[in-house]
Amino acid sequence: MVLDTGEQVPEVTARNQHGEEVTVDFVQPTVLFFYPRDSTPGCTTEANQFDAELDTYEEAGVAVYGISTDDVASHRDFAEAEDLDVTLLADPDGNVAEAFDVELRDGAAARTTFVCARRQVCGLYEGVRPDGHARQVLEDIIDTGLATLDE
Repeated sequence: MVLDTGEQVPEVTARNQHGEEVTVDFVQPTVLFFYPRDSTPGCTTEANQFDAELDTYEEAGVAVYGISTDDVASHRDFAEAEDLDVTLLADPDGNVAEAFDVELRDGAAARTTFVCARRQVCGLYEGVRPDGHARQVLEDIIDTGLATLDE
């Protein structure tokens, strides 16, 4: 059973697609989207759509991270091929997935998105359909008042 709304989230430290160590403390509103594999059709759609919405997320003060069990080199190649600016975190040992109780299937994370703030889960999406997901999460964050956009 994945972490549910209201539950505390752990601080996450992982390497991004540039090999830099990134620590996510989940104090500010943060989206963490787990996806199965780099460069697969659904994952490419999801990553590209989060990337397309990235400026709007940032304007609202929301950090966005994609994470899979692929390694740094795979993330780098994926980000370069798709010209992605969204931060991709590598979880090759599945430690972050385990900390969030995200199911691993054949070593790949189940498509699951967490919206976190103040170190707790504020929103949870399981069985995500990639197309339109990034926009829906952003709208939900704004609708719930977790973040706002200046008009």
